[in-house]
Amino acid sequence: MSESWKSRTAAVHGGIRRSQYGEMSEAIFLTQGFVYETAEAAEARFIELGEDEFIYARYGNPTVRMFEERIAGLEGAEDAFATASGMAAVSGALTALLKAGDHVVSARALFGSCLYILEEVLGRYGVEVTFVDGTDLDQWRAAIRPDTRLVFFESVSNPTLEVTDLRAVADLAHAAGALVVVDNVFATPVFSDAIGQGADLVVYSATKHIDGQGRTLGGVILGSKELIRKRIEPYMKHTGAAMSPFTAWVLLKGLETLDLRVRAQAANAAAVAGAVEGHPALARVLYPGLDSHPQHDLAMAQMGGSGGTMVAIDLKGGQEAAFRFLNALKIALISNNLGDAKTIVTHPATTTHQRLSDEQKATLGITPGLVRVSLGIEDGEDLVADLLQALDAAV
Repeated sequence: MSESWKSRTAAVHGGIRRSQYGEMSEAIFLTQGFVYETAEAAEARFIELGEDEFIYARYGNPTVRMFEERIAGLEGAEDAFATASGMAAVSGALTALLKAGDHVVSARALFGSCLYILEEVLGRYGVEVTFVDGTDLDQWRAAIRPDTRLVFFESVSNPTLEVTDLRAVADLAHAAGALVVVDNVFATPVFSDAIGQGADLVVYSATKHIDGQGRTLGGVILGSKELIRKRIEPYMKHTGAAMSPFTAWVLLKGLETLDLRVRAQAANAAAVAGAVEGHPALARVLYPGLDSHPQHDLAMAQMGGSGGTMVAIDLKGGQEAAFRFLNALKIALISNNLGDAKTIVTHPATTTHQRLSDEQKATLGITPGLVRVSLGIEDGEDLVADLLQALDAAV
């Protein structure tokens, strides 16, 4: 892949491996293993794997490697390791880097499953975790200690769209010798330069915008070749969270249209947020692209002038009003996914963050009336009309 290629070119042509047949679309290598011409060749490959050599599908596969190289080029990372799901990427990145006695500082506003990994799993194995308000640099500064090994946060939080100052937190962490792991799903590879802003590892649920069409689960961890191949790969290949070749092929197809879809989704998000702000049914509208967002200026600087594809709205009437709103929608679909070509609405308090206590929900701003809206690529005027009529029905 040429280093001079712009992102949309890299998303179509990066990492390509053509067989002797010269196929136009990427080949799917549906094999669990590989044949060696001699016993000596097998021995040599197990001693040191060549750049384009493979041993076993759990360790690597040509189709999966195409996806890894393509997304790494798009993200501006040296390397990547593809995983079976987004949570496999999050849990793998954290557990591969940590051991008993280590200290982690994490933003408290996280997806429910990420909170489970940090609160339950890491604690079970002797890792101490300190949670902070991700938007408050003083809290990060106070929490990071000489024995802090890693900091973790979502660049834009799920579901309340808080924006963490990636570069500032990375500087604080690196000064203490800690690694920076960023869940970048809401920012997307299109709008974010997390590696360039200081992240050591970036994780994505490829299920979201990268596939973006509701077809498959997948995840990816991106970073330096040193971290990916010496720290992440050994852990992932022995614990078994590898991506399947068919999933990698689907995601390669998703990458081809990622830029077009995400920009259309973000345009719809901006239109919807502007149209519903001030509606009498709403207590607040959260969208980083709005001047009213608490971290608007930071979001614009950090995400290349885009507010992203997600909007959160908080209905004054609580859960009852939120459910009336959800049930009145005609285009938007009720589901717990996001980043899809179809517009999706989610009630976090009763679904994705249901396991949290009422106190935790209140701390994170997940009110009974909060609805997360993931904008799709439908006509923007149709989406605005749909949400407005549903809000009218919720009053």
